[in-house]
Parts: sequence; C-alpha cells; structure tokens
Amino acid sequence: VQLQASGGGLVQAGGSLRLSCAASGSIFSINVMAWYRQAPGKQRELVAALTSGGSTNYADSVKGRFTISRDNAKNTVYLQMNSLKPEDTAIYYCSALITIATMLNRRDDYWGQGTLVTVSS
Repeated sequence: VQLQASGGGLVQAGGSLRLSCAASGSIFSINVMAWYRQAPGKQRELVAALTSGGSTNYADSVKGRFTISRDNAKNTVYLQMNSLKPEDTAIYYCSALITIATMLNRRDDYWGQGTLVTVSS
C-alpha cells in the first residue's frame, strides 16, 4: 500500500490550497483518513480526520478554514485550505487506517511522504 500526497506549494496569506492524497495497492477498506502537519521545530499534529462513516475532527486552529473530504471510489482524501495564515506553514502528511486484502483481520496505519505548504505574510 502507498499513499501519495500532492498539492503543496507557496501561497500568500489569505490564499487557498487543496491537498490530495491517493492510496493505492491491495486495499480492502479504508477506515479513517487524516491529515497531519509538522512545522519546523514543532511536533507533528493532527489537522483533520474523516472516518468512513463521515465523522470529522478538526484542530481548533483550522476550524472554519479547512475542510477534509474523501472520494471512496478513488481511495483519495482531500484537504481544502482557505484563508491560509503564515502559521499554517508546515509539511503536511496524509495517513490512512487501512485493511489490506490479504489480512482482513487487522488494520494498519499508512503514511504519505509529505507535501510542503508555505504561507508567506
């Protein structure tokens, strides 16, 4: 299983970006898909998560500005980021809790490679 993240870049404060993360491989099902971020000198933190049932969880710092969504047919999760602030600058990582086709009795966390988001003031 692989997760491929894309969509990062440089944007001015107040701008928008949309991140995408596609999971591929022998996937039977995906439970939770999420985005984390890690800013320089800081610990990795949860930005947003979305369950297969549609429940969402957002960090307080992004509520009202970021929206997580997923396309189950494409095994892809998105993060729409609006009203970006310099403090949103970080490497953004996607993760997914996946059951693979050959091991239906377990679920494991998989991570993408990260995509850099830089917000200039």
